[in-house]
Amino acid sequence: MSVAVEIPELSSLAICVMCIAVLLSAIITSTTGMAGGLLMFAAMSIYIPLRPLVAIHGCVQVFNNGARSWYLRTFIKRRECACFSIGVIAGAAVTTLVISRYINEFWPILVLTLLIIYTLFKPKHLPQIKVSPNGFIWVGFVTGVFGILVGVVDTILGVFFMRDDMSKEEIIANKSVMQTVTHFTKFPAFTYLGFSFFDHWQLIAILSIAGVIGTKLGIWLLHKLNNACFFLLMRLALGIALIRMCMQLIQLS
Repeated sequence: MSVAVEIPELSSLAICVMCIAVLLSAIITSTTGMAGGLLMFAAMSIYIPLRPLVAIHGCVQVFNNGARSWYLRTFIKRRECACFSIGVIAGAAVTTLVISRYINEFWPILVLTLLIIYTLFKPKHLPQIKVSPNGFIWVGFVTGVFGILVGVVDTILGVFFMRDDMSKEEIIANKSVMQTVTHFTKFPAFTYLGFSFFDHWQLIAILSIAGVIGTKLGIWLLHKLNNACFFLLMRLALGIALIRMCMQLIQLS
C-alpha cells in the first residue's frame, strides 16, 4: 500500500471549508467524545484523495487530541493509557509491515459495525463492554490496526468507553490521550508507506490551529453538560457512525 499520491492544488475556499469543518469537529468531539472526526474526514475527503487524507487527518488529530488531553489532564488514568500505548504501537507496526498488504477495508469496518450494534442495541441484561486496565493493551492493538487500515479511531474507542463507571471528563480525557497516541503512530507508518508530511506542513498547521480553537470551545461546553445529556449525545454520535459504517459496507460489498 503506497500513499505517494499527489494532492491537487487547493483553493482558498477549499481551505476555508476544511478549517470550518475541523473547528466544528473539534467542538463536537470535545463535547460528545466522538463523531467529530467523521465530520472532519468527510469534509476533507471532498478535496483530498483517501490515502493522503488518512495521513493528514491523523496529523491534525494529534494536535486536536493533544490539546484536549492537556485541558483535561487531571482526569487521565495513567495505567490504562500506558497499556493502550503499548498495544497501539504493536498494532500499527504489524499492520504497516504485514496486514495492510492482505486485508482491504471491508472486514475491519464489518467488525466495527457489529461492535457498535452491540453497544447501542444490546438488551439491558447483557453487560457493558468494560475493559480492565491491563486489557487496554488489546484495545490498543485493535485500534492501531483500524487506525492504519481505515483511519477510524474515535469510533472504535467509543465502543469501549460507553460505560457508567467513568465521568464524562474521564471519558473525554482518556479517549483523547489514546487517540493522540494512535494518530501519532501514523507519522512513521505513512512515512514508511511513502507520504511526506513536510511537503504539506502549511495545510496541516492551518487545520491544526482551527482544531485547537474548536477543542477549547468544546471543553467549555463539556463542563456545562450533565452526565445524562452527555451519554445521550455519545449514543447519538455512535448511531451516526453506525449509519456511515453501513453505507461504507454497502459500497465495498
